[in-house]
Amino acid sequence: MPELPDVTVYIEALEQRILGRTLLQVDIASPFLLRTIEPSPGSCVGHQVTQLRRIGKRIAIGFDHDTWLVLHLMIAGRLHWSTRTKKPDGRRTLAAWVFDSGCLTLTEAGSQKRASLHMIAGETELARLDPGGIDVLGASTEQFAAVLTSANHTLKRALTDPRLFSGIGNAYSDEILHRAMLSPVTLTSRLTAEEIGRLHHAVRETMEEWIVRLRVEAGGAFPEKVTAFREEMAVHGRFGLPCPRCGAKVQRIRYASNETNYCVCQTGGRLLADRGLSRLLRQDWPKTLEELEELRAR
Repeated sequence: MPELPDVTVYIEALEQRILGRTLLQVDIASPFLLRTIEPSPGSCVGHQVTQLRRIGKRIAIGFDHDTWLVLHLMIAGRLHWSTRTKKPDGRRTLAAWVFDSGCLTLTEAGSQKRASLHMIAGETELARLDPGGIDVLGASTEQFAAVLTSANHTLKRALTDPRLFSGIGNAYSDEILHRAMLSPVTLTSRLTAEEIGRLHHAVRETMEEWIVRLRVEAGGAFPEKVTAFREEMAVHGRFGLPCPRCGAKVQRIRYASNETNYCVCQTGGRLLADRGLSRLLRQDWPKTLEELEELRAR
């Protein structure tokens, strides 16, 4: 799922291409995409784009008549830009917006169509889509600490809760916690002031670093390689590969359709219990990486 760095670079690319431009045509080919019926998608035709905004992981495009087009790409949704008009097929390409400068399309891979489009009238209604998480790049350490400790959750859950922090998801939370050398299952109530400060620093450093990386990768072109899995990442999506800090194999905790990736250098050398395997092995679940390797070798 595109997170804060990806959405930021998307918006920067869109500003260069559609800010101040007029929408000429809209073609919504998927009945699953549109989540509101008033105002209609066609109500923006003939109007100019006056601003773009990030709302959590959403991209909001504002027009000169105070109407907003709000996109949530979810896991598999992606945006594309072309100087030629594109016709959406409703299967992979779900929608197209033709401006006087080019054509913006939305695609979504896979059969589960989760991406969404909301048409919103006015700032008041737009605010209802904001889960309320703070801007992690602008928050002070005191603000960050207050939000982090407002409820007692694991660090992984707290960082990815959009009501607490804006724009952090599964991928970058893994990278943040690895950089901060903190376990994903540590409870927020047990953090010291030093650990909170370290985590805040890691959040800002990770997000700012990846915004720069993605800008450089795009090189002024429209970003087309938006993915949650990147070779340059330290732990996310790198199960079984060596940790760049200590060389130990990256581990994972699987739950539902998600997984958390971490290294034992974050956990004091302790393996975290994978839900499925730990239920199977119970008291025989290995406590260290060495015990796990011995178990696999049997």
